[in-house]
Amino acid sequence: MSYATLKDLLDEGVEGRHVLVRSDFNVPLNDQREITDAGRITASLPTLKALLDGGAKVIVTAHLGRPKGQVNPDYSLAPVAEALSEALGQYVALASDVVGEDAHERANGLTEGEIMLVENVRFDPRETSKDEAERGEFADQLAALAADNGAFVSDGFGVVHRAQASVYDVAKRLPAYAGNLVEKELERLNQVVEKPEQPYVVVLGGSKVSDKLGVIEALAGKADKILIGGGMCYTFLTAQGHNTQSSLLQEEMVDTCKDLLKRFGDKIVLPVDLLAASEFDSEKAELKTVDLDGIPEAWLSTDIGPESVKKFAEVLATSKTVFWNGPMGVFEQEAYAKGTEGVARAIIDATRNNGSFTVVGGGDSAASVRTLGLDEDGFSHISTGGGASLELLEGKDLPGVVVLTR
Repeated sequence: MSYATLKDLLDEGVEGRHVLVRSDFNVPLNDQREITDAGRITASLPTLKALLDGGAKVIVTAHLGRPKGQVNPDYSLAPVAEALSEALGQYVALASDVVGEDAHERANGLTEGEIMLVENVRFDPRETSKDEAERGEFADQLAALAADNGAFVSDGFGVVHRAQASVYDVAKRLPAYAGNLVEKELERLNQVVEKPEQPYVVVLGGSKVSDKLGVIEALAGKADKILIGGGMCYTFLTAQGHNTQSSLLQEEMVDTCKDLLKRFGDKIVLPVDLLAASEFDSEKAELKTVDLDGIPEAWLSTDIGPESVKKFAEVLATSKTVFWNGPMGVFEQEAYAKGTEGVARAIIDATRNNGSFTVVGGGDSAASVRTLGLDEDGFSHISTGGGASLELLEGKDLPGVVVLTR
């Protein structure tokens, strides 16, 4: 797949040109609207700095959360504009609208090497519309911000699996290029997709089997082992006949898990012990490590147990390629983070001791690495796109990448 890159655009020259950049700033916020993980902002900096250094007039589009096509101050990009200003060392103005009067005035007023951010593109219902004409109308208005001789740079890897106006349709209306982040993500992830060195170990967690079903189906023929933890493991354990009490369960997926275990039971590795809690809030809960049928009545499991970590680590120690997507437990609560931390450290050991090529597939997995204070250099690549990385591994076409091809 061949596409133009940021280097191609810089070689053509960007001085004095408006460049519209689609970034992924869908960062987590706490109740005080403070950013709790700025990883996606940090990942955007190389592309933005290169354009600014080249003298471009940079207009950035992004989304935050799911405001459902309505203006909602809770999803304003104001915290992002502030964090980006600090990270770049220069002021990043935030327009009060997306394609309205303020956005146009600010875009027209940019000088060489200046940058602005328009408000959350998902404040406009046309961004995510299923109607191509509606999306196209919005894309026309976004492209108009770049004026004559403008360009579009796609640098939000976390959204390239979406055929949305600011990702897909606008790329048909301006000369389009892959940013540094998107190019790097595709290069690294394709190493796993195309020719993974064996043994190839996949680690899957998170809450729902349904979210990972396509990956399990797609990778069962390629991977040597698939290690399953997190909330999704309880549906598999239920399929095996274990009573997981009040643990998270997708009842409608139990039969699917039975089928997966029947077909791929030699590859799927499940926990052998669990952390049980009397209630979800770890500060109030009584905790105990139990075997698979030892969860007390009405309790729930919130993490895999230490023997499971040891078992998973033994498999990872033999690996040469690792793809990890999804935490092993409720890592946001310290008492429930030991499984995720233990498995993450085993992946780091594989990187350093085996020379394994290890990829963290974005989403909560990437957030957990930073939340737990783990060494990010201990992984070969930490993706910024959870859903995008999963769909790429499933072998699906990513609309936001396909539209860049020439």
